[in-house]
Amino acid sequence: MFFEFYFYQVLIDKKLNPGIIRFMKASPNQICTAFAGPHKIASGGIVEVAGAVRRWLDQDAAATPLIFDDRSGMTIEVDLRGSVEEVRGRIEAPEGPSPERNGPGRPKLGVVSKEVGLLPRHWDWLATQPGGASSTLRKLVEEASKLRRPQDEARLAQEAAYRFLSVMAGDLPLYEEALRAFYKRDGKKFDTIVELWPRDVRDHAKKLAAPHLEAK
Repeated sequence: MFFEFYFYQVLIDKKLNPGIIRFMKASPNQICTAFAGPHKIASGGIVEVAGAVRRWLDQDAAATPLIFDDRSGMTIEVDLRGSVEEVRGRIEAPEGPSPERNGPGRPKLGVVSKEVGLLPRHWDWLATQPGGASSTLRKLVEEASKLRRPQDEARLAQEAAYRFLSVMAGDLPLYEEALRAFYKRDGKKFDTIVELWPRDVRDHAKKLAAPHLEAK
């Protein structure tokens, strides 16, 4: 009998996108953590973790593991057919060459052209700036991204922890209380509640939640 193993995020993100099932494809540089039920299989680079999951399935074909991206909290889709070497090779395999682009932008320098909608007064202002509109917009985005980095990191951590908690802790004791403490940044209460949970789930939840709980 032929089986195919894929990982999909079975999370319906009620807070951000009601009714949308969220998942992501594997890429070689991802850092992730895999679980089989409440037990952590492995944590680290996606290639090593996927190999560990394949070995786990070789020992327990009935297991239904999930691989979580540590940065986003989303479940990673991985093709686990075949041997450990085949699983690793599919992730490590380089993508085909990108097609030649004849449109606007400077792809050889890493500059990609996309449409931006602005009000007329914005375009008028950009036209007066040295270096042109594109150069000015790039500088503005760089400055804003640096200024907002702490807030952005905290927000991304919040989203990642929520996604993981929704999948792995939704049926655990006092889950809703833990979630309320999490959003209120009540780290002491959150830590007290998650102590009731299985060790591996608890530890990973605390790791993902820490940047949000510690943000000012």
